[in-house]
Amino acid sequence: MDGADGEWVWVRRPAEAEAVAAAAGWPPAEEARPLEVTFASPAKYFTDAAPIGNGSLGALVWGGVASEKLQLNHDTLWTGGPGNYTNPKAPAVLSKVRDLVNRGQYAEATAVAYDLSGDQTQVYQPLSDIDLAFDEHVKYTNYKRNLDLRTATVNVTYTVGEVVHSREHFSSNPHQVIATKISADKPGGVSFTVSLTTPLNHQIRVTNTNEIIMEGYCPGERPTEYGNASDHPIGIKFSAILYLQTSGANGTVEILNNKMLKLVGADSAVLLLAAATSFEGPFVNPSDSKLDPTTSALTALSVARNMPYSQLKAYHVDDYQNLFQRVSLQLSRDSNDALGRNSLVNLPENNSQETFVSDCAVQMIECSTFQRFNNSDKPTVDRILSFRDDEDPSLVELLFQFGRYLLISCSRPGTQISNLQGIWNDDTSPPWDAAPHPNINLQMNYWPALPCNLSECQEPLFDFIGSLSVNGTKTAKINYEASGWVSHQVTDLWAKTSPDAGDPVWALWPMGGPWLATHLWEHYSYTMDKNFLEKTAYPLLEGSASFLLDWLIEGDGEYLETNPSTSPEHYFIAPDGRKACVSYSTTMDMSIIREIFSAVLVSSDILGKSDTDVVQRIKKAVPRLPPIKVARDGTIMEWAQEFQDPEVHHRHVSHLFGLYPGHTMSLEKTPDLCKAVANSLYKRGDDGPGWSTSWKMALWAHLHNSEHAYKMILQLITLVDPRHEVEKEGGLYSNLFTAHPPFQIDANFGFPAALSEMLVQSTGSDLYLLPALPRNKWPQGCVKGLKARGGVTINISWKEGSLHEALLWSNSSQNSVEKLHYGGQVAPISVWPGQVHMFSKDLKCLKTWAL
Repeated sequence: MDGADGEWVWVRRPAEAEAVAAAAGWPPAEEARPLEVTFASPAKYFTDAAPIGNGSLGALVWGGVASEKLQLNHDTLWTGGPGNYTNPKAPAVLSKVRDLVNRGQYAEATAVAYDLSGDQTQVYQPLSDIDLAFDEHVKYTNYKRNLDLRTATVNVTYTVGEVVHSREHFSSNPHQVIATKISADKPGGVSFTVSLTTPLNHQIRVTNTNEIIMEGYCPGERPTEYGNASDHPIGIKFSAILYLQTSGANGTVEILNNKMLKLVGADSAVLLLAAATSFEGPFVNPSDSKLDPTTSALTALSVARNMPYSQLKAYHVDDYQNLFQRVSLQLSRDSNDALGRNSLVNLPENNSQETFVSDCAVQMIECSTFQRFNNSDKPTVDRILSFRDDEDPSLVELLFQFGRYLLISCSRPGTQISNLQGIWNDDTSPPWDAAPHPNINLQMNYWPALPCNLSECQEPLFDFIGSLSVNGTKTAKINYEASGWVSHQVTDLWAKTSPDAGDPVWALWPMGGPWLATHLWEHYSYTMDKNFLEKTAYPLLEGSASFLLDWLIEGDGEYLETNPSTSPEHYFIAPDGRKACVSYSTTMDMSIIREIFSAVLVSSDILGKSDTDVVQRIKKAVPRLPPIKVARDGTIMEWAQEFQDPEVHHRHVSHLFGLYPGHTMSLEKTPDLCKAVANSLYKRGDDGPGWSTSWKMALWAHLHNSEHAYKMILQLITLVDPRHEVEKEGGLYSNLFTAHPPFQIDANFGFPAALSEMLVQSTGSDLYLLPALPRNKWPQGCVKGLKARGGVTINISWKEGSLHEALLWSNSSQNSVEKLHYGGQVAPISVWPGQVHMFSKDLKCLKTWAL
């Protein structure tokens, strides 16, 4: 609506979970409790900057004063073009590898398996920087920068003399622009120079006094260490267009060098940035694309530029909050615990404008200032530093919601999948090419989508799996002489499906596609969307199963086997004492195959397709799959044989897939295997990169071991110094990005998924409340809006460490939940569509009412 002051303000209906809670008489959420990532200084490193994004167009706000930078990314800006993901020589090599494995010559098989590798992926590229120069803003005070998760905006404020300067940034999904408003509390107080820069080949022109157009292109081939981008053919073209709006009667704009704009004496200014590329899909060569990125960007810009800034922001906030506000989380300690206590580190004096970088690579402000803040107001870096001592539960809430924020910001319907860094990258040669890795990392990026009530954000993954199935059909046929489709350990914008180049310890892993396909079944199990199951999921699941049926071969005994087989990125010591990675029938192979076969069998019953050839072959194959085995030391066997492990603390826990995210192990059905899982986790140890920590957190949660799941939270919330990164140690940067190190976004998504598993777990028929709640850490709490399998949404409150009330409802007539579990209690339930059901601490249904 149009407010009295002429500004646009949306009046929204409350989120469904909040409305249900209010109807139940629950107290409202603590709206005053901020959800902000806060900084006391401008960014000095990439991982100090604040991320914004609308799914495809992202930025990192550095928050400088005399000079500001917004580092920009577009999700389709990659090197290269469609590739040939087949290898006609592979079948002969495959036969040789299998023969060597059958002879027990694992080191030789590993050496020959190098010839099964393919090409490297293409590389994700940065788009541009918006550079702002505020020449007179040298001495400043009262600096603050914050990312507000409730509104998806970044705000920067500081004082120069007696003038307060402010900037606000957001990336709009409805209008596909990045918007920046620059203000001062004194008329005529806004002056700056703005320009666009990029490391890619480009040209810049200023079309009038308020518009800068940058046009360029990516390398058409993967750059090598011996050549630069200019040596390569033209690849994907891009355009970034910056539009400047000013207010105030005395502001003037001047064009400098036909490349930048200089504004002097405005009351305020708005910058709108639209960007587009010529990417027309993974099967269209850039040279054949008919898309004109400049036209596309101008089209987006033409709508946004004719809209008041307040209206543009109102549309942005409404669109974002429609997703973000679905889930709320409040964690509290015992009232006797000093929730607001501060255990402060020694901090340097604040010299107002000079950035000080301590050993923790961030500027601190004087101790006395902190005493005026509550924990939520303190710079986030200090909250990370003090977490081991104060264990502030509001920081856990913030990290949970930050993961949801990032998924909304980098994966929306119609965009590309979240890559290894989401969409935030400032390097033409990013770590691991920023390429999606489906041997854990890509899957983890989407773990929170369903339980954390963001199912739409998973749509790009389904589109991408569809593209993989096209290329993967060719790879399966030529490389392996198999039907169906396959994809391996790493992929890219062009839906690469062949093995990676290099060592088979990572490259030779045809389970990437099948693991991704399990997400299709999971989507159905949460949403009960039969149309999705029939039209989208089942054809892709059936294609994956067809490949697996052909990939399985007869073993020496009663079982079918996979050969060759690796456990992702983990070597073993062969019986002859040599290091190897290629053998047969690893536990992870068999766990993933069981998941796919089970999904196809259940789906075929639902859809009436039980008589097909694929289903009949699966029914014959399932009894012949090797079972999960326990080693002599009581751990889950990772390989088919008890090979010696040269790295017992290896970061991957692939052999535990069957417990989470898989479903072949559970405390109820396989207690002995779960005991072996616990032994395996103890043996592996707690150390590891961020994604490994999040996975272990979820695994401990599924063992209902709240103490160790919480220990993984402590493990993750550790500050990383970007100047002194230690590979594979994990932790958080000052902006809450998670670390391998370096930065990988997967643990940012793994954390909220794992935390949701501590609070709610589900099968299709059973729902478990607070299965791994650390009662002594968060004795009071409330979560609203989590999703569970069977088509159910859940609100839970707990007091004094025990369940207080639970609210369950479903909008689907297909919901399948039959039993409710809490502690040792089990109660049969029926959840009627459109009805809210209130359950007491002893699982009695107190009342029901219509949604």
